[in-house]
Amino acid sequence: MTRWLTPAMLFLLLVTSGCGPDQASQMLETARFEERQTNMAHAKELYEDIVRQYPDSPAAKIARARLAELAGK
Repeated sequence: MTRWLTPAMLFLLLVTSGCGPDQASQMLETARFEERQTNMAHAKELYEDIVRQYPDSPAAKIARARLAELAGK
């Protein structure tokens, strides 16, 4: 388990560092990664951040849909 932790943390740091032109899309990618890692609490937090910080972005539309689906589980 700890073996994937280090690469996962590195990935998250790189993706959320704000080095790319579209922060909302990067956050969405990270949230999806967290879902794949079954870290639903962090994924939900990231989706909520996207909706709050970038409400009119295409990423926010997807984040809202994912939040609705996660709420149904």
